Formats: sequence, structure tokens, C-alpha cells
Amino acid sequence: MDPELVDLAHQMLDLARQGESERLVAYVEAGVPADLTDASGNTLLMLGAYHGHVEVVRALAALGADVDRLNDRGQSPLAGAFFKGEDEVVAALRAAGADLDAGSPSARETAAFFERELGED
Repeated sequence: MDPELVDLAHQMLDLARQGESERLVAYVEAGVPADLTDASGNTLLMLGAYHGHVEVVRALAALGADVDRLNDRGQSPLAGAFFKGEDEVVAALRAAGADLDAGSPSARETAAFFERELGED
């Protein structure tokens, strides 16, 4: 694999973790896959969600990123947001149509375990 492409992928993953939504959107609009994953199957959207970056989540969902794509451990972005207590991210994912029952444990199970509200159905 081209080392420059690998470096670019790592940069994109870092932008998602850091909440750099404007820069990330520019790259996706220029051709970076909206569902780019790291070595563990975590998508850009999942990394943004897990780190509490609601604008990254909204922007990537608007660009067609799969809000229900599971990582290699079977976890969904929505379950991760419930786990981390990221209420705004949960709301953004729910608004984008994220499935409460996707993954294992599902977002519904994760919310119940941590006694968090599911939000609007």
C-alpha cells in the first residue's frame, strides 16, 4: 500500500477524533471515503461519536456515512455514544436514523445498562 495514502488515512482518523469537522468534510467532499475505517473497523463517524464531536457526526451522516456501521467488535456508533454519555451525539445519530438494536451490545442494551434515556422514537 502507498505510504502516502496510509498517512492520509491516519490524518483523517485523527481529524475525526479531534472534532475537525470542516477539514474532514473538505477531504470527504474531495474523495476520501465517508466510511473510512481504522485497523479495528472504527469509521470516521464512530470515532467522532465516541469522542463527543456532534458536528463531525452530523456532517458525516449528511455526506452519506453509514450511521449503523459496526466495528470489528460488533459495536455501533450509537452504542458508543450511549456508553460515553454523549447526549448530543446520541440525538444526532438518532436524528440520522441510527438503529437502537444494531450491534452487540446494542445501543438499547447499553442505554439500559447505564440507565440513560433512549431519546425520541
